[in-house]
Amino acid sequence: MATETNFPSLATLEYTPYIDDTGQLPEQFQGKIGVYAIFDQEKVLQFIGYSRDIYLSLKQHLVRQPQQCYWVKAQTIERPSRTVLESIENAWIAENGSMPVGNGNDKEKWTQPIDVKVVMTPEEQARYQNPMNDELSQIKIIKNVARRVEAEILTLLETRGLQIQFRFNPKLKEEGLLDLK
Repeated sequence: MATETNFPSLATLEYTPYIDDTGQLPEQFQGKIGVYAIFDQEKVLQFIGYSRDIYLSLKQHLVRQPQQCYWVKAQTIERPSRTVLESIENAWIAENGSMPVGNGNDKEKWTQPIDVKVVMTPEEQARYQNPMNDELSQIKIIKNVARRVEAEILTLLETRGLQIQFRFNPKLKEEGLLDLK
């Protein structure tokens, strides 16, 4: 457990596989408050964040950035304190020597629901923008795009051996957004 002035450097923490040998996420972080660092396959730091439930945050990041989430390091704290969490986050960023891509220009890709409108195929865009469409037709088209993107993400995670089920928020699909429920 960390206190405001006593927390380990990022380098001293152990790497934990994002998806373990049994296809599970690191359950030791379920319900835990703390700061976490996410690394890609080559163990290059991609994102540092903090959360009231590290496990739930890791799930969200995995569906938003599945290609970047291979390893995680985390430091838990007993009581929620934004000051402590932010100081650990800032110290780890400083220790890294540069801003991780997920904390810089790509922050929205890590922290916001997936906007499927930006990954529409030209055919989907043409159908969506057809002047003959009413609002209901557009919602139907965008929901189908969301389902396609969701299936692609789930297939990718399945090939990595993930065994847990994810449920996306069906209401957000109508808006062209994908996020876990």
